[in-house]
Amino acid sequence: MRKRNTESLRDVINQVLKTNHLDKKLNEKHLIEAWSKVLGENIKQYTTELSVKNRVLYVTLSSSVLRHDLFLSRSEIKNSLNREVGVEVIKDIIFR
Repeated sequence: MRKRNTESLRDVINQVLKTNHLDKKLNEKHLIEAWSKVLGENIKQYTTELSVKNRVLYVTLSSSVLRHDLFLSRSEIKNSLNREVGVEVIKDIIFR
């Protein structure tokens, strides 16, 4: 016999993650993984480090020309990354 107030497994897992404050770290990890998907493999080759701290994505690049080009379009990149994850994870991007 099936209970009437059942929940999907996805909802239960999301509730457990939120309760234990693990959802933010998981979303940050998804955002870092989305970097190469959103920006492509060419830019991934020049990316040496990605990290999120206090809702800011820090990106270390090996090309100063690419750093400048990405800086000019950082708001579009931020929106695309947040859209890919499905949640607003970052508020700003700093290129180093």
